Amino acid sequence: SSLLFGVRPPSPDWLYESYYRMSQQHPLIVFLLLIVMGTCLALLAVFFASGLKTEDHLTFLITVPAALFLFLSIFILVCIESVFKRMLRLFSLLIWACLVTMGYLFMFSGGILSPWDQVSFFLFIVFVVYTMLPFSMRAAIIASAITCISHTVTLSICLANTIPELEPLILANVIIFTCGNLAGAYHKHLMDLALKQTYQDTCNCIKSPIKLEFEKHQQERLLLSLLPSHIARVMKAEIIQRLQGPNFGRTESTNNFHNLYVQRHTNVSILYADIVGFTRLASDCSPGELVHMLNELFGKFDQIAKENECMRIKILGDCYYCVSGLPESLPHHARNCVKMGLDMCEAIKKVRDATGVDINMRVGVHSGNVLCGVIGLRKWQYDVWSHDVTLANHMEAGGVPGRVHISSVTLEHLKGSYKVEPGDGQSRDSYLKEHGVVTYLVINPKTERHSPLLGVRSRPSLDGGKMRASVRMTRYLESWGAAKPFANLHHRDSMTTDNGKINTTVSTMPCSLFHTQRCRCQLSIDQRCDCCFRMFQWGSTTSSDEKRQWLKSEDIQRISLFFHNKALEKEYRSTTLPAFKYYVTCACLIFCCIFIVQVLVLTAVLGISFGLAFLLLALILLLCFAGHILVGLHGFIPEYTHTHTHTHTHIHIHTQLHAYILAKFVFETKTWEVFLVAIFFFLCLQYFIYCCILGLVSCSVFLRINYELKMVVMLVAVVIYNIIILQTHASLLDGFSKALYPTDELDRPGVLKDLKTMGSVSLFIFFITLLVLARQNEYYCRLDFLWRDKFKRECEEIETMENLNRVLLENVLPAHVAEHFLGRNWKNEDLYHQSYESVCVMFASIPDFKEFYTESDVNKEGLECLRLLNEIIADFDELLSKPKFSGVEKIKTIGSTYMAATGLNVTPGPECEHDRQYMHIGTMVEFAFALVGKLDVINKHSFNDFRLRIGINHGPVIAGVIGAQKPQYDIWGNSVNVASRMETTGVLGKIQVTEETSHILSNLGYMCSCRGIINVKGKGELKTYFVHTEMTRSLSQGTVMP
Repeated sequence: SSLLFGVRPPSPDWLYESYYRMSQQHPLIVFLLLIVMGTCLALLAVFFASGLKTEDHLTFLITVPAALFLFLSIFILVCIESVFKRMLRLFSLLIWACLVTMGYLFMFSGGILSPWDQVSFFLFIVFVVYTMLPFSMRAAIIASAITCISHTVTLSICLANTIPELEPLILANVIIFTCGNLAGAYHKHLMDLALKQTYQDTCNCIKSPIKLEFEKHQQERLLLSLLPSHIARVMKAEIIQRLQGPNFGRTESTNNFHNLYVQRHTNVSILYADIVGFTRLASDCSPGELVHMLNELFGKFDQIAKENECMRIKILGDCYYCVSGLPESLPHHARNCVKMGLDMCEAIKKVRDATGVDINMRVGVHSGNVLCGVIGLRKWQYDVWSHDVTLANHMEAGGVPGRVHISSVTLEHLKGSYKVEPGDGQSRDSYLKEHGVVTYLVINPKTERHSPLLGVRSRPSLDGGKMRASVRMTRYLESWGAAKPFANLHHRDSMTTDNGKINTTVSTMPCSLFHTQRCRCQLSIDQRCDCCFRMFQWGSTTSSDEKRQWLKSEDIQRISLFFHNKALEKEYRSTTLPAFKYYVTCACLIFCCIFIVQVLVLTAVLGISFGLAFLLLALILLLCFAGHILVGLHGFIPEYTHTHTHTHTHIHIHTQLHAYILAKFVFETKTWEVFLVAIFFFLCLQYFIYCCILGLVSCSVFLRINYELKMVVMLVAVVIYNIIILQTHASLLDGFSKALYPTDELDRPGVLKDLKTMGSVSLFIFFITLLVLARQNEYYCRLDFLWRDKFKRECEEIETMENLNRVLLENVLPAHVAEHFLGRNWKNEDLYHQSYESVCVMFASIPDFKEFYTESDVNKEGLECLRLLNEIIADFDELLSKPKFSGVEKIKTIGSTYMAATGLNVTPGPECEHDRQYMHIGTMVEFAFALVGKLDVINKHSFNDFRLRIGINHGPVIAGVIGAQKPQYDIWGNSVNVASRMETTGVLGKIQVTEETSHILSNLGYMCSCRGIINVKGKGELKTYFVHTEMTRSLSQGTVMP
């Protein structure tokens, strides 16, 4: 119920209380005191200007200055903020009590007590209790009820025996007070709701920059964990442009090529490292153990790389390669790589000695030039290309386990930093022999010199016979404590400091810490919002500027309240008014009250005359209401087209018509002398002024109507009313006063009993009060609009950042895996891994590209060759956007080889029905056919004759995410290795599959021909098949095509 009546929330919402106090209560109570003090000064000025004798009006001369002094004292105290906060309720009660006391003193001084005495003043008290004094709704109702009832009872008792037919006049007073209460409560209710909404919008606008900052930092961390900063900046700008729309801020491109994010770097060293014996170890591992071991090993290698100023490029199975000298050139790049290679060998030696597992490290290093960057549109992975990269790979392949194998070029860059011995790499690798590469083995300064061909025997582990080798490895590697992939993705939930201790200073942290990187990393987003809110708490520790930054805006002109931005002003004026029907309803109630008052105090003829005019106005209001009913019934009618037209029309009509009715009545009463005695107790002119005041109040109920329009309408009405009262029909009011008071100067009424004076003063008091309320309401409506607009723009920016994060994450991970990391139900200490029973893996390479790739000045040292490769890979990636290939997941590119898989996005569990169990294998073959078709199109446009060599296999795999520095999704297993062998042993232009895969494809309608038995490295002899493009299309389309 408290929300229904707009009562401020209870004490727990201390921030709202502070906001309400500073935005509404403080300025309104200041304005009220200024209005009351101005009125006191005006009354004193009128008194002395009227020539009244001082001794006859001592009560007035004592009451008004005393009240002025009291209000001035309260005004001074209110301006002291600390006093205002502590004594707010006391000030409110004091002002209300003082106003009521003044009203009674005015009633019983300066002239005859009448039924209409000080009704306008008490109506003013009722109205300001609701609108300007800081009372709750309940307190305002109680205070207003006491004010109205006391006035009514007092007059009823005092005038019971002196005025006949008092009841209609007292009832008219009750109707006026009831109208004032309804209008005041209505105004307070809507203002409280509007202020609550403004407060909520303000809070949202405080939270949204914090959230936006968080999203930007998270996106920055995520992007930099995938790509080096120099590449990431350029790619980030393009992704944001793509998310904001196809034509957002983009000029028409005349380039038909995809963007190429590749740069050339000279004088770098490339390190390739392979874990010898890991394949045999992995075959004995569970999925969790395999992923855990790889993450720990490569996490350790990433740490070593960072210590030695090397940048990890990519992980290929159990192969790790990195570069020193990127993105900025380093003078000791060769020494860095060699040092890293030695540290890697040392780390693996410790593992071997501690666990007894027979694994080793084979490292190759070469120095030269590279092209580095990202190619393709999906699954970006920073990579390097060049002949020197190829040579570095062969340096590893021709190396010796436990040793660092370097080329003669690298040796020159070492400049004697390490002792070396002949490496004889040509005897172990044909590529090295073919190119006549002289190689060396680095002698580790920490160990004894030993033969390059002599391996190092592992020391048996004490518990080697008690548990599997994989278990021993996993347990030992846990001691390294490598970071988990995307561990900081949900940093918003972190409450730990940099040293790992629980942060206990969240609620009391100084706000200035928000400007430091450390605080941004430590606090969660919700905690930072709370701390930011504390920054706005209005207390002695907060500066005046900080307190009011919620309450002021540089976007709003100080005098006109217009927005500086014309487009924003136009948008504000075109907003719909959903509460318009309530405005109209309240206005109708006010006019009903005016009508009843006129009926009670006028003759029947005049009552009927006014009633007919009111019926005309009611008809107009009904038409306005009908427009909203139609909007409710027919949603297709734009609400704003009715709202503004009817709003402006209504305000002009209701005010002008009311003024016309009053003037019409006065004009028709020219022969007042004739009727004066007859209608002395019936014709009470003061009630017309009260009706004029209620007419002004009716303007205030249209809260969202433009301030300048209300000001003009009220100003015109006040001017017209005053012209009637003081000029055109002043004689009528003078004659009415003469009938009430004898002509003797001693009985001359005081200022407070003078109809013309108090009528004009009352109109001006209400005009100024309503003007202040209208201006403040307009300001906060505009401020709320600004907050909403700002919040909307920031929400759009946050959404763009969130989408960017999602795009980045999904460019590393499959969508279902990305959801796992973006979800709230995963733990940072858990590594993602998943076993699949049937995944189809494809490797598609372009062997001819190796011959096509050359490094010369003509092709910018190989850059133009990579541009063509980028076009090929990008066109392949575009196929993934087709609905029928939605199940195809790109894993990575390795040079000119494209690796993809299907069957990874199914939920592990009970097997599907047999007919649909292997659909993804057919999808993979269809994708392979599409790749061939794409390459043919590229060949036609580039005048090349590239052909694909494709290998496909299916079977169980293990999928997981490893690496904290550059998280990478990968799949492992014998099925992956066999698929790779199917490609390397394949034939150009053919799709080679294993026998098991060919049987399934045959069942799906594909034609396969037996190639025969071939020798596959590491697998022995396998019977393989070629898949033909000719197939039974009807069966295929029914089972494969989605």
